Amino acid sequence: MLAILSVVLTILDLYSFVIIASAIFSWLYAFNVVNPSNPVVATIGQTLYNLTEPVLRPIRRRMPNLGGVDISPIVLLLAIMLLKNVIQLYIMPYVF
Repeated sequence: MLAILSVVLTILDLYSFVIIASAIFSWLYAFNVVNPSNPVVATIGQTLYNLTEPVLRPIRRRMPNLGGVDISPIVLLLAIMLLKNVIQLYIMPYVF
């Protein structure tokens, strides 16, 4: 059981990096730093979008409209940090 929780924590860490990469990529795309017609860039962007959008969409629906600022990745990262702390502090110590 401890190994499964360790794998879950590792997956949450990796997903946090994917969320950060997606946010940075969206900024690069919005400011035309990367070329969207490049197939490699388009593939990376589509992959990051497909990995993060199913989780971010429900958060965006519940968030108030803040103009052009999207803080849903920050909310998701905070939720992941909370989940990791709950696992580490309240579940892992009681697993034998």
